[in-house]
Amino acid sequence: MTDPQDHTPAPERATATGTSPAGGDAGRRAGAPLLEVRDLRVGFGSEDGLVQAVGGISYTVEAGRTLGIVGESGSGKSVSSMTLMGLTRSPSTKIEGEVLFEGRDLLTMSTDELRKVRGNEIAMIFQDPLSSLHPFYRIGDQIIEGVRAHNDVTKKQAKARAVEMLGLVGIPDPGRRVDAYPHEFSGGMRQRVMIAMALANDPKLLIADEPTTALDVTVQKQILELMDRLQRELGTAIVMITHDLGVVAETADDIAVMYAGRIVERASVHDLFSHPRHPYTWGLLRSIPRLDLPRDVELVPVDGRPPSLIGLPDDCSFRERCPYAAGCCRPGMPDLLGADGAPDHQVRCTMPPERRATIWQVLADGGTPQEAATKAGIPQPEEVA
Repeated sequence: MTDPQDHTPAPERATATGTSPAGGDAGRRAGAPLLEVRDLRVGFGSEDGLVQAVGGISYTVEAGRTLGIVGESGSGKSVSSMTLMGLTRSPSTKIEGEVLFEGRDLLTMSTDELRKVRGNEIAMIFQDPLSSLHPFYRIGDQIIEGVRAHNDVTKKQAKARAVEMLGLVGIPDPGRRVDAYPHEFSGGMRQRVMIAMALANDPKLLIADEPTTALDVTVQKQILELMDRLQRELGTAIVMITHDLGVVAETADDIAVMYAGRIVERASVHDLFSHPRHPYTWGLLRSIPRLDLPRDVELVPVDGRPPSLIGLPDDCSFRERCPYAAGCCRPGMPDLLGADGAPDHQVRCTMPPERRATIWQVLADGGTPQEAATKAGIPQPEEVA
């Protein structure tokens, strides 16, 4: 394996500019994050109008750290990360903002320039390994293709790298299984193959889109432990996309909660789980099992459905589903601002801090949203009517 401090794989690699890896770092400002997303907006043209899948998100990822992006299906998690990889480019797609990777804007790169970065310096583990792996090609051939696309090595050298990576991710007898087809692997093993393929060129940034979806809990734990170990060994930055807060609780350093194409809360993993401040985050936390509550406490799903992303009003998108909106919300889209006493904990909500504290205390003790609203003095819809 490679030296964790030297991001050069066994076959010597080239960067997007054709220079050494140090050349890429030289383009980054001193102290700047590895990845910096600034006001990213992604819209898809349709017969009914523009689908605003991502409505202006900003975040940073430092080298060697993990950012978890969570939210319901349709919140824009995968679209935002696929845009980083250049996978949403089309004549009907409208993309705005900046995505700076080591000081280079990925959105302004040509297709050829981006192809040199994609799979080499930035890699992605896709959500469904069965559909992401070609069924007609051997596992080893698919990894070899990625290695040779970015490195001037022989097929024999690339195959040796493939065997090495399969062994690294825990595939038994990798020298033999490298010649197997995808259907000969279980779901967990295929996911390990996807991780091996993504890490074959020692990327500086790994985007993991639902890497444990449809896996049983034991395999899920193995995959998460594997990614954590590889991050420690290689110093890779990770963007973990998931709807499962339990997954990011184990793996992430920071969490961004997305809803209807926007980030509604962003904080360190400790702060978000101990003092969540957005009603949507409360809803997500209430919908997962907790060991510190009695067994008869029921899980409470978030009521309602996400809004249509066509013609979204310039207003709080969660208002219609929020049980605490009456008497708290003000017209207009709230800004993503630092919370009182915690400037690094940002929330997109106009609810007064004292009400937030009261509501979360009731919810954390196992109370219902209705009980929390009553305790905070918030009238319920039937009372308002």
